[in-house]
Order: sequence, then structure tokens, then C-alpha cells
Amino acid sequence: MAYPYHITLLILCPMVFLAGFVDSIAGGGGLISLPAYVFAGLPIHTAYGTNKFAMCFGTGISVINYSRSRRVHFPAALAGVAGALPGSWMGTLLALSLSPRVLQICLMVILPLVAVFVLTGKGMARETEREEPPLKKALIIAFFAGLVIGAYDGFFGPGTGMFLTLVMTGLVHIELVKAAGTTRVINFSSNIASLIVWLMGGKILFSLGFPCMLCAMAGNFLGSRLAIKKGRKFIRILILVVASLLFIRVIGDLIGFQLMPNSNISRILRRF
Repeated sequence: MAYPYHITLLILCPMVFLAGFVDSIAGGGGLISLPAYVFAGLPIHTAYGTNKFAMCFGTGISVINYSRSRRVHFPAALAGVAGALPGSWMGTLLALSLSPRVLQICLMVILPLVAVFVLTGKGMARETEREEPPLKKALIIAFFAGLVIGAYDGFFGPGTGMFLTLVMTGLVHIELVKAAGTTRVINFSSNIASLIVWLMGGKILFSLGFPCMLCAMAGNFLGSRLAIKKGRKFIRILILVVASLLFIRVIGDLIGFQLMPNSNISRILRRF
């Protein structure tokens, strides 16, 4: 850690709480929490593992809230889980085998794609429900979405929830609140598979992981309750706001990294 323990917690706890809040509604919480871990001085792989530990428990709280409110499409969720478990495992093994330099390049390439995909996703803008496809087709779509996006979650992570929500609304045609709940179940399973690999690799700093876990759980609890209460419009607005801010941030980071090599942005990014 680059700072004393109490200062590190002051940096991480509010950011992890916010990450849990955003992740429970729109996905992409790792875009908030991962830079916080790196800024606090954790090596990139330890940052990934510790973040996965905290957010896994936080996502579990969201799953409970959405399930109790009957806002989960369980057939699609279970099919997605079946794909996400092996996908996340393979993606995490790949992440552990890559150098920090490769992860940095992936960060700079993937984040703009995430922002563009979310901002142009037609399914997010629909205010009316569409007829769901036949159950067999929905299960096939959910399985391959879980497999591919689960691998992405294990390899990189941030934006997973947004990708899954887009698939559930755009291809499976689940209404947005239920799509958010379904996404949380799939995301939770991929988090567990990924967490096991990080545990086996010894990449979790438990002295930070446990307090951050409590913050993530609190953020997910509040966020999922608000999403259920406020409904489709609230989720849609937050997803679009997060996606827009993400896109602006990525552009700024790219310009800062290329044009200002001595800037604070570049020094932080080099730690990846």
C-alpha cells in the first residue's frame, strides 16, 4: 500500500460503496473501484483480486433483493450461469497469465468499446416491453451471453453488468428491471468462479478486502432497493449517465496518456 492503512481505507471505502451502488443498478462498478485500489497503491493483480472479493459479496446482496421482489427471469438466469461459470474461470486464468503491460493495453482498448456499445445499444432506450422469444431461444442466447461475457468478466470485469443487461433487454427482450435482476444472478456466478481463481493465486489482500466487502454490500443493498422502487426509468437514466461519463473519462485518459506523459493520469495508468 502506498498510504497508511487508515488513509487507504478512507480512499477505498467511499469509492467501493459508490461502486456497489452503481453496479447493482447499471453494472460497471469496477470502473469506479479498480482505479481506487490502484491509486491506493495495490499492484494490479492484487487490486483485481481484492476488488473481486468485495464485489462478489456485494452482488450477492443485490441478488437477494431482486429475487425477493420477483425481478429475476430465472430460466434465463440459470442458462446464463451455466455459461458464465466456465467462461469466468477461463477468463481469470488468462488474466493471471498476462503481464501488467498487457492488462494496461486491454484497459485502453476495451473501455472505449464498452462506452460506445452501451451508448448505441437500442435495447436500453425502449420504454415498452417486447414479446419474449421462445424459451429455448432465450436459453441459448442467455447461455452464450454468460459464456462470452463471463470470460470477459474473469479477464477484465468492469462493464460486465452493462453488457449482460443489454443482451437481456435487446435479445431476450426482458423488461429492464427484471433484466437488471437477471444480470445480477449471472454476474454473481461469474464473480464466484473468478474469486476462486484469485484466491488460489493468492491475490487478495484481506486486510482491505473485508472492510471493502462491507462497503460493497451496503452500496449494493441501497442501489438494488432504489432500482426496484424507482423502476425502468431510473435504471435507464443511470445506465446512460454512467455510460456517458465512462466515455468522457476514457477519451480524457487516452489524450492524457498520449499527450501528457508526465501527468498524474499517465503515472496512474502506468501502474497497470
